[in-house]
Amino acid sequence: MVGFAVPRRSGGYVAGVGRSIMAVDWSTQVMTSLVEVDEDEPNNRLNDGKVDPIGRLLAGTMGKEERPAEVQRQQGSLFSVTSDLTVTRHLDQVDISNGLDWSLDQRTLFYIDSLSLTVDAFDYNSNTGHLGNRRVVYRLEEGEGLPDGMTVDVEGRLWVACYNGGRVINIDPNTGVRLQTVSLPVTKTTSCCFGGPDYSDLYVTSASLGLDQSGRRQQPLAGGTFRVTGLGVKGRPSNSFSG
Repeated sequence: MVGFAVPRRSGGYVAGVGRSIMAVDWSTQVMTSLVEVDEDEPNNRLNDGKVDPIGRLLAGTMGKEERPAEVQRQQGSLFSVTSDLTVTRHLDQVDISNGLDWSLDQRTLFYIDSLSLTVDAFDYNSNTGHLGNRRVVYRLEEGEGLPDGMTVDVEGRLWVACYNGGRVINIDPNTGVRLQTVSLPVTKTTSCCFGGPDYSDLYVTSASLGLDQSGRRQQPLAGGTFRVTGLGVKGRPSNSFSG
């Protein structure tokens, strides 16, 4: 099960597959395991991951799912992986480790543990990777669903995909105010990122897993990836893993 894929400075990609951080050679389609995490939790799997501005990979795990978004609680962790493949556990007792991104000045890590229904912030030291001073930036409201994947735009604002909410919400992390809601024709919106020639298009992924036959009939586009244009904002290129 693939949780995330990020670009790699030396070429190709790095992906979270099961509990393994895998190197993916796109040209030969060969995958090589670099390192494993959560060796004491064999039922866990990697979920979301992202690379910080200096090339360090942050990736989180979650417990075994009985059904989508129904997991064994507090089994997951948040790890970092450096260029020499040193693995450090920063958080434990996580339910579903999810969206990650950094403030424009790189001093704040925004982080989502989905079942907490909050978007949190940490003070972040990009030299050491140290996290501290956890606080809530935004608490999802009734009907907004579960916070899932997330990205930051060039103005430092957060875009959060809301699983079971059918939307992406735009949040000002300085005020905790929701500025905008982008509604999608599917309920299980899972993640988002900016792309296109000038990073002005928002790409949103979704899931169909967990929908019954009736749900799939009502949402024929479930599981699709959507492009949202005309938002008037731009995103940033992805950081690449230094390992």
